[in-house]
Amino acid sequence: MGDISIKINIADRLYPLRIEMEEEEIIRHAAKLINDRIKDLQENYAVRDKQDLLSMAVLHYATATLKAEKQVREEDTSVSEKVYKLDQLLTEFFKD
Repeated sequence: MGDISIKINIADRLYPLRIEMEEEEIIRHAAKLINDRIKDLQENYAVRDKQDLLSMAVLHYATATLKAEKQVREEDTSVSEKVYKLDQLLTEFFKD
């Protein structure tokens, strides 16, 4: 498809972006998640500085992303090990 221009509001600042049309929904959803996280942090902590709130929100999402990536790697390793063991069993079975 084509590029489109949109404006995203994050922490009361507008950011003009040029994106692929199919990315728009994801980007708008990401901005909403960030703003919701900032709102939660603002309500639960005595932090008012938007930069601090943004930093805390980014830390939250970066940590969640790294945890998810680690879990995927561990699951991939587990699946690979199981496939290898199954391959060994089948090789032994068909040798006889």
